Parts: sequence; structure tokens; C-alpha cells
Amino acid sequence: MTVLEKPIDVGSVTQSLDGLRRQLNSVLLGKNDAVEMVIACLLAQGHLLLDDLPGTGKTTLAKAIAACIHGKLARVQCTPDLLPSDVTGFSLFNQKTREFEFHAGPVFSDVLLADELNRTTPRTQSALLEAMAERQVTIDAVPYALSPTFFVIATQNPIDSHGAYPLPEAQLDRFAIKLKIGYPDRASQIGILEAATREETQSDASPGVLTLDELARIQNTVRTMTVHPRVREYLVDLVEATHNDASIQLGVSPRGLLLWQRMSQAWAILQGRDFVTPSDVVHVARPVLSVRLLTTTDDVDGVMDRLLDTVPAPEYR
Repeated sequence: MTVLEKPIDVGSVTQSLDGLRRQLNSVLLGKNDAVEMVIACLLAQGHLLLDDLPGTGKTTLAKAIAACIHGKLARVQCTPDLLPSDVTGFSLFNQKTREFEFHAGPVFSDVLLADELNRTTPRTQSALLEAMAERQVTIDAVPYALSPTFFVIATQNPIDSHGAYPLPEAQLDRFAIKLKIGYPDRASQIGILEAATREETQSDASPGVLTLDELARIQNTVRTMTVHPRVREYLVDLVEATHNDASIQLGVSPRGLLLWQRMSQAWAILQGRDFVTPSDVVHVARPVLSVRLLTTTDDVDGVMDRLLDTVPAPEYR
């Protein structure tokens, strides 16, 4: 795939994004807000951590995203016996050619679903660090480039902690956001039952709405979107507040700051704007902060609310 470097006008992406919204909302019923945040994460070239109970549509969502962007989906079921080479790939000696041949692992995909990531060992979890941060993997001292639009959706079960390995801060910081999808409402549950009686599901029947090249161009537009200096200062003020708050042991890193800005840019483009406002920064704050704040209290939501309430937002016109 060739990545097109020339950005496109914000107005020209509206139709494609509307199609993406429709497709994802048709498979994840009653979760419009979550779908919007997932799309923002995809456009921001981030990675997504879904901290939710089994059976809430996480796998269905990953399949739908891959179908919508005409991308290759790979799934890794994380277990304690999973090895790093099961994720990244390995070199195997071919006795006929007398040479080592590289066999690509699941990371060589466009969308990687790492199901129950906290079930596998820290050694295997670390196999994703380079892939998520640099979109490449190094095997036997040889670097291999991944897809420029490589997107990780990792899941973890917040209830059953037996046999689980908590994700380290270095791993968490590579995710742009953490979301909880939750159970659908009553009307959505009835819709799920109705859809299950059809001959083919909506995700199987629906064609893609974006090519990988088009997605890469939109991501480049998001990345290069102008952010007003006062909005940047507001972001830095919020990040510095996480460093100075007595109830926060580990605040937002420079990587987290960059991802927060990128998520704000992506949210702005989803609203049809080519500029970022302080409200965009606030809207994506909780998903961004929830994946990386280490607090001395269990009331993480209260800590985030206090930060957003105490740091004044600039007037922006």
C-alpha cells in the first residue's frame, strides 16, 4: 500500500466518515458515543484498550472496522503460554535453500485484535511495545515495517483477575484511550435478536467505506491540523496538573500529551471542523486519562473531574 502524503480538505471526508459511522453503529447497536470515540482513535493513529465484560461486542467491533477500511484483520487469543514469536513472527531455517525464511505474525495486519491481553505474560505483552509505538518489529536484529495504518484493539476483563497479568504502565501509555462499551439498552437488545434471525449479518453484508489509502490521508490531515497556541497551552496546563496533584502517583507523559492532542484533533474533524477548541480537549480527556493515570485513590473519575474543573480553559474564538 502506498501512503498518500498530500492532506485532503476536511469537508471532503465528511461523507466517508458518515458511512463509517453508519456501518459501525449498525453492528454495535445503541453505542453511538462509544463508536464516535473509536473512530476518533482510529483517525488519530492511536490504539484502543477495551476494558469491558465478555460478550459486549468487542470482537464484532474489530471485525467491522477491518471490513470498513478494506483492511486485514488478525486476532490473537492471549493465553499464558503465548510466545512473543506467536505475535510478531519468527525466522525458520529452510533446509532446501539453506537460508532463514521469515514467517510473519499477526502484527502484520491492518487491525489486530489482542483478546484478553492481560492473560498473557509480560514477556509476550512486551512484544507489542515496538509495534504499537513505532509500527515496526525487530526480529533477529532485522526491522520489519508494519502497515502505516496499523491499529491495535486490545481487550481485558476488569472483573475476573485470576491468572491475569496487569498491564504495565509502559504498555498502557501506548494506548491512546481506554473505553468501556457496556451492555446495550433494551431496544438495542431487541435489535440484536432481530439481526440474529437474518441470513447474513450486517457486518458480513456491508461493503467497505474507506480504502487504506483514504484512511491514511485522513489520518495525515488529522496529524497536521493546526492547533491554536492557547489550546496547546491549555493541554500543557492539564498535563502539568497531573504532575502536581497529590492524589496522582503517575501523571501524563510526553507521549500521552501528544496522543491527547491527536485525539482532540480527530474529535474536531469528526465535528466537521478544521480547528481544535478547548471543548474538544475536554471531550476526549477522560478516555485519554483513564488509560494512563496512576492514582492513590480508587475514585479516578473524581480525580479527572477535579483536574478539568480546576484548570481554567482559555477563551477561544
